[in-house]
Amino acid sequence: MSLLESDLALDPNWSRGGGEITVIDGRALEPEVGPLGTARDLKDLPASDQISIYVVRQDDTLSEIAEMFQVSVNTIIWANDLRRATDIKEGQVLVILPITGVHHIVVKGETLQGIVKKYRGELEEIIRFNGLESDAALAVGTVIIIPDGEVSAPPAAGQPRFVRGGGPEYAGYYLRPIRGGVKTQGLHGYNGVDLAIAAGEPIYAAAAGRVIISRSSGWNGGYGDYIVVKHDNGTQTLYAHNQSNIVSVGQAVVQGQVIGYVGSTGKSTGAHVHFEVRGAKNPF
Repeated sequence: MSLLESDLALDPNWSRGGGEITVIDGRALEPEVGPLGTARDLKDLPASDQISIYVVRQDDTLSEIAEMFQVSVNTIIWANDLRRATDIKEGQVLVILPITGVHHIVVKGETLQGIVKKYRGELEEIIRFNGLESDAALAVGTVIIIPDGEVSAPPAAGQPRFVRGGGPEYAGYYLRPIRGGVKTQGLHGYNGVDLAIAAGEPIYAAAAGRVIISRSSGWNGGYGDYIVVKHDNGTQTLYAHNQSNIVSVGQAVVQGQVIGYVGSTGKSTGAHVHFEVRGAKNPF
């Protein structure tokens, strides 16, 4: 989900604009539905380089969840702005990083070197893990994972939380990606909303830009068939669970252009578009 202006983020790495989100035994991007059983019932999870979403079940402990995902307890505390390990409750949605460390959302004026110093990370390791260029300019809203990083103080007041879609508001910039339909779920996952309409209805580009991802087969972390478009204002929009995509990587699109058709692929219980705005507020 990165917004590196110097990189089109052509792979699906979630930190570079892609959509590989692992949802553990639950409905993709619907955090009110959790896994069947508790953390202690889910063993031998395969290693992943993708972010995960876990819904706390009765009797779960943070240490059990951390052990299940093979990360430290602090990694979960920092990623979810918890004050202490006991601050979890049944039904709570937890963001789990793919590795022990810290995730950081770039704000105006920050540099990679400054972020490394802030979290006491290793520059080369951060570059490799996030697929970055050492001299690349970081756009506001870029998400970076700092392997083995540490938070020495609580997050600054007012810092946007990635999972709830902090960022600037671009009034009138984004077109609704379907015509008609209804919103069946508000903000969840990565600043996404669910817009339901009949299968086969057109999906429209919310703004002009260039296609950086177009996945037409596979599970894709629960997204199913999905598209990501990068826009001139540095943001990205994502369209998931599609029946089919009709655009390809590198293709320029104009606002309102049909880019795919509504479906229910991946982790989905009915025809709808999961629509995300990455790097800005979701107007829908």
